[in-house]
Amino acid sequence: MGLWLHGSPLVLASGSTVRRAMLEAARIPVEPLAAELDERAIEAQAGNAEPNAVAALLAREKARKVAAKLPGRVVLGADQILALQGRRFAKPRDRAGAREQLLALSGRTHELHCAAMLVRDDSVLFEAVDRARLTMRAFSAPFLESYLDLAGPAVTASVGGYQVEGPGIQLFECIEGDHFAILGLPLLALLAFFRREGWLAA
Repeated sequence: MGLWLHGSPLVLASGSTVRRAMLEAARIPVEPLAAELDERAIEAQAGNAEPNAVAALLAREKARKVAAKLPGRVVLGADQILALQGRRFAKPRDRAGAREQLLALSGRTHELHCAAMLVRDDSVLFEAVDRARLTMRAFSAPFLESYLDLAGPAVTASVGGYQVEGPGIQLFECIEGDHFAILGLPLLALLAFFRREGWLAA
C-alpha cells in the first residue's frame, strides 16, 4: 500500500519540474497541468500589495484556472515572489536580465515569499504562505560571468537567476528559512494538511 490514500493523483497547476520532483519524492502521485496565465498582468493588478499577498494571489489564480477544467479534482497552485526593499522581481528573460538581477542582489539580503493553494471546483481547501531570507555574498564580476556560463539557460528558469539546489548555492553566505519553501513549495505544511484530511498515511 502506498502513502497516498486519495482516490486520484494530485493535479499540479504548474510546469515547474522542481515542484513536481518534490511531490514525487514525497510519494505524492502528480498530474501536472500548467495554468496558462499572464502572471505579469496579475502582478500589475495587485499594485503595491505585499509580496506574500501577490504570491498567494498568483497561486490561487493558477489553481482556479486549472480546476475549472477538471471538476471535482484537487488542484495545487503555487508561486514564489522575490522581494528586495519594496521591489518585486520576476523571472529574468535572458542572460542580461539575470546579470542585472544578480548584481542588484549581490551583497544584500532579499526575501522569497512562497505560496501554495489547494482548490477543488470553486472552493479553496488549503492555503499556506512561507517566507525565507537569503543573503547573497558580494561576488566579483569574473565570478558572475563564470556562474552565468555554468548555469546556462537555467538562469531564466527561476526568479533571481539562481537555483540553490545547483551552482546557485555558491552565490550565498547565509540562508534562513525552510528548504522546500525556498525551492518553491511549503511542502511540510501541505503534507500536514493531507494527513489531517486522511489523504496521506499518518
